[in-house]
Amino acid sequence: MTRASISPLAWLDEVEQQRRTAGLRRSLRARAPAEDRLPELDLASNDYLGLSRHPHVVEGGIRALRTWGAGSTGSRLVTGNTTLHESFETALAGFVGAESALVFSSGYTANLGAVVALSGPGALVVSDALSHASLVDACRLSRARVAVTPHRDVGAVDAALGERTESRAVVVTDSVFSADGVMAPLSELHAVCRRHGALLIVDEAHGLGVRGDGGRGLVAEVGLAGAPDVIVTTTLSKALGSQGGVVLGPAAVRAHLIDAARPFIFDTGIAPAAVGSALAALEVLIDEPWRAGAVLAAAAALAEACGVTEVPPSAVVSVVLGEPEVALRAAADCLERGVRVGCFRPPTVPEGTSRLRLTARASLTADDLDDARRVLIDVLAAATA
Repeated sequence: MTRASISPLAWLDEVEQQRRTAGLRRSLRARAPAEDRLPELDLASNDYLGLSRHPHVVEGGIRALRTWGAGSTGSRLVTGNTTLHESFETALAGFVGAESALVFSSGYTANLGAVVALSGPGALVVSDALSHASLVDACRLSRARVAVTPHRDVGAVDAALGERTESRAVVVTDSVFSADGVMAPLSELHAVCRRHGALLIVDEAHGLGVRGDGGRGLVAEVGLAGAPDVIVTTTLSKALGSQGGVVLGPAAVRAHLIDAARPFIFDTGIAPAAVGSALAALEVLIDEPWRAGAVLAAAAALAEACGVTEVPPSAVVSVVLGEPEVALRAAADCLERGVRVGCFRPPTVPEGTSRLRLTARASLTADDLDDARRVLIDVLAAATA
């Protein structure tokens, strides 16, 4: 058999079988409209503040849609920038205490744009071993030398920066790590960065709306809001219930990203409807600062139901079950009983740590939590028997 007679995609069959055998095959599950499906308690989405269907947020998107149309029509440097985009940037920067903000089409592209544009050849990038995939990809694209340090190991970051020969250095980390919900030691990391003259980039995707005074994020909570050597990235698709990403920091950084960040320059601008919804969600959060505390209270209740002894510092409750098949079965059992939970398997998490990932919401009621408790206690007892 010649090479020409073999499909260039034949190798995919073997890879798929390997994934199936390992319990790592993934599939898409389409959600039907709420009115067309059986009642279901959602403990899987990242809608932390319960705002994605909030009337004010939905109306904000509708107003933007009617005013600006369905799409942004081009990159923000051509036709995709509106006064709405810039109003939102000003409002969000003011809320978190940053000098300026720049909206991207997603949190993923915001991380790519910030890390790559602020590092590059001749720089060192130091990344936590459990940084989000978008930060990992940004490191790979940066063409900088990359040092991956053990999870939350400030000493290792200090050593990496101390040994560098590069003139510039950037340290990247999540503020709240998405798989287990633990917080980065931001104060300690910043002290190390400042001692070595390094820039700190913090992804607040899971911190905004949950940590800090009124949900201003972990960077603000530890007193680093507006620091000249700290850049914050975040997404609009979690606490703000919309879609998009943003980079926050000094005005000079915003100007540099407009000139140098390829995901900003060459990507179509975020649709105005998403910006309108995000701005409306921010207005709700400002008017109702109790929502951040409500998320943490709900997370504590879910953790207790799952037998997790440590009180979660974020919206994420991680229940490690071990092998992928065990976690998959437990997630399926929960869904059969009307509770949807996340299921994280390798490569998202390390081998042997497949888990259920539950996410709390400010809008969960006492009845919701009671229903979740009954299901989780039964399912986890069977899964760990």
